[in-house]
Formats: sequence, C-alpha cells, structure tokens
Amino acid sequence: MTDNSERKSVFSATPPSPSRLADGVSDAIAAALFDGRISPGEPLPPEGEIAREFGVSKPIAREALRQLTAAGLIFTQQGKVARAKALTGEPMDKIYGYAVRSSLKRLREANEMRRVIETGIARLASERRDREGLEMMRQGLSDMMTSVKHPSGFTAADILFHLGLAVATGNGMIRVHMESMRSVQREVSELFSRRANRTDADWRATIARHQAIYDAVVAGDAALAEQTIRDHFDAADIASLEVADKLAGIAE
Repeated sequence: MTDNSERKSVFSATPPSPSRLADGVSDAIAAALFDGRISPGEPLPPEGEIAREFGVSKPIAREALRQLTAAGLIFTQQGKVARAKALTGEPMDKIYGYAVRSSLKRLREANEMRRVIETGIARLASERRDREGLEMMRQGLSDMMTSVKHPSGFTAADILFHLGLAVATGNGMIRVHMESMRSVQREVSELFSRRANRTDADWRATIARHQAIYDAVVAGDAALAEQTIRDHFDAADIASLEVADKLAGIAE
C-alpha cells in the first residue's frame, strides 16, 4: 500500500489518549480487521503511514502492531508490511493445550468448561441450523463410522463434528471459540480411545450419541439437543477422565 495523502482512512482513526497510545492504535486497527475493511491476507499500511494517520510516533505504531501480532490478528515478516490474518481460535487453543497437558485438575476444568459452553451451543444450533454447520456435523459422523478402531481418525472426526455444531449456530465468534478448544477435544478423545478394553460396542455407542445430537439439531428441538449433548458428556468425558486418573504421566 503506497503512501498517499489522498487515500481514504481505513481505520476511522481518532487520537488515542496519551496514557494508552499503542492500545488505542491497536484497537482501531483491530476494529478494521473485524469489520472487514481489511481482508485476510491484505497488507496493512506501512508503519510510518499508520503513525501519521494516528498522529503518533513510529515506535508507538510498532508497538500496536506487536500487540496485534501477539493476538494472532496479523502476521509480520522482516522488511515487509504486516498482513491481516483470518480470525481463528489458534492463539487460545495453544494456551488450552498447555493447560490440559499440565495436570489432571486442568483437564477436569477444561471438560467442565466444554460442558457449560456446548450445551448452550447445541440449543442455539438447533434454533438456527446453519447449512454449512449441519454438513460439517454430517461429515464428522460419516468419518467416525469409517474410523472405528482408528483413534487418530476418530479424533479428527470428533473435532470436525463439534466444530460443525458451533458453525450451525451461524455465530462467527462461537465458531472461533470452538476452534480454540480443539486441544481440549483432542486430549479427551485420545484418552478415551486409549482404553485397552474398548469394545466395538463402545465405539458404536460413541457414534450413536453424536447421531442423537445431530438428529436433535436437524429437528430443531432445542431442549433435546441440549439433553443429548449432556448425555454425551456424561458418558464420554467422565470415562475419559477415569482413564486419565490412571495415567502415571498426569499428576495433580
């Protein structure tokens, strides 16, 4: 993006308060990213241009860009202008991943978080039934059926199904939050699949629980959707934590 004094402002810049100059600049740029004024992959103006537009120094503009990079909203390369990134749950997913692998207590807390969040998601998904989300859920179910006794494939299918549930709400922020919980889902699913005595009936029961969730969402039955996902957590997550209790590598 070239330096052009006639260029229309992208950021709707207003002078930030002196006490939080970098925060004010990063907030305005983030708003432009979220509003779609800057699309994923599109370059931001050069650092100097950002500084002039906001009436701040280059070091302040540089700090604002560092904040956005740390938040996962832009990416930078040495000697090149920053570019916008698509909003995903990746930054928080890394934090959750570290947490659930650190101790059994954190894993339990993460499962409790999922239960609270996903029951509400299931209700909203059944009310809105976004087509993209329903297709992702259907594909997840299909992949589960072809991945019986193959833990890695089954885990990927499980994650796809639950992401589809979030997408079915039609709420972009819910989708991002579900993406941020992939590490939690992966840890639980892999623990569940590590049970030495897992039978064909166990695998099929897991699929049946997901099928019940899908059917309730497709039917638009909010109460049933919420109940079926609660039933799923009762059966699946508690069993996974029982396995985790016995693993020598996870300590309180």
